Amino acid sequence: MSDELPPCPSCGSQYTYADGALMVCPECAHEWSAAAAASSEDDGAVRDSVGNVLQDGDSVVVVKTLKVKGAPGPLKAGTKVKNIRLVDGDHDIDCKIPGFGAMKLKSSVVRKA
Repeated sequence: MSDELPPCPSCGSQYTYADGALMVCPECAHEWSAAAAASSEDDGAVRDSVGNVLQDGDSVVVVKTLKVKGAPGPLKAGTKVKNIRLVDGDHDIDCKIPGFGAMKLKSSVVRKA
C-alpha cells in the first residue's frame, strides 16, 4: 500500500501496512516489528540464544540440558564452556567441555557468559 514500507519477510507481499508498532501482511497475516526487520539483516555474525554476538575465545553457558550420544549422562544446563571457536555449519561452535571432551554445539543452546 505504501512505497516506503518493506515487503513481507514471510511471503514477499508488497501490500504491507503499519499497525501501531507492528508491520502486518494482509495476505498471510504475518506480523513483525519494523525495528526487528531492520536489525535482522544477515550480517554473518553468529548469535547466541538471546541475540548476543559471539566471537572466538568467548565463554558461554549451556541454557538447556542436552542428551549426548555415547555419554553416560546429559550435559546439564548451566555448564560453562570457555574459549569457544566458531566454525561454519549447522553446529557452529567448536569447544572442549570438561568431563565430556571435544564437542560441537549450536549457538541456539548457549548464551554468552
